[in-house]
Amino acid sequence: MTQVGGIIGLAQWLESPPGRYLLAWEQAQTDRSVADVFGFHALQLGMTELDGLRANRMPHRWLALDAYGVDAPRPVVEGDPAAEVPADRVAVVLRCDFDALPFDSQSLDLVVLPHTLELARDPHLALGEVERVLRPEGRIVILGFNPTSLWGLRQRLGRLLRYIGFSRNKPLFLPSAGEFLGYWRLRDWLRLLSFEVQGGRFGCYRPPLKTDAWLARYGWIERIGERWWPVLGSVYLLVAVKRVRGMRLVGLIRQQRTAGQRAATVASHRAHQQAQQGAHSSSETP
Repeated sequence: MTQVGGIIGLAQWLESPPGRYLLAWEQAQTDRSVADVFGFHALQLGMTELDGLRANRMPHRWLALDAYGVDAPRPVVEGDPAAEVPADRVAVVLRCDFDALPFDSQSLDLVVLPHTLELARDPHLALGEVERVLRPEGRIVILGFNPTSLWGLRQRLGRLLRYIGFSRNKPLFLPSAGEFLGYWRLRDWLRLLSFEVQGGRFGCYRPPLKTDAWLARYGWIERIGERWWPVLGSVYLLVAVKRVRGMRLVGLIRQQRTAGQRAATVASHRAHQQAQQGAHSSSETP
């Protein structure tokens, strides 16, 4: 399902200085977004470089990779400390087509999509499949590149130069695979699928530079960007909740609601009887 072509893919780009800079921001924001999401079953689709569920406390957490992609995790070599997976890290347990997830409908409480929709064959279909497997009130966390940013502008300029015949052998600044989805466009898609957007955040305001030294020199621009042009960050994170209309209350909550309604009905009935008795006694008084 993932279209991994062109000169550079996402996994390779994340090893570059701007990739590491972006990955650090995404990891911190994802940890904050999933820490207080409760339930039993959580799933991350793609991108082994990001441990999107490490701050979550659900007992069942999975990392799924695309069955048709090449985003395989680094092979574990015996005796190599760098290749050993930490005990608390979510393991890759399945490969599947993101268009047809091997989960029952309404069976997951949390799904994390780190740049998953950008690499999807059909992002509409993939998002609809996530909606199917999420429980009512389940949460979805989406990460993506922002096309309306300095990084997105440089990417479009690089594609334009390639189209007119210039810089064909020069790699693009961002990964060449996939199609970037705008933040507001994605919000519209979620509304059509009965999701309620709870919040969003932009980040990585530094210019599109390729070295650690130059990126460090522009560290001061982060505070200015968050205050004066917050929607122009190079990457965004979006959190939404699945709402189901016409739901019925069950169990203890329903019993409490029913008991409260009965108590209100009894109280109003007694008040009506007392008013009638008062009116009758006043009519008999000479």
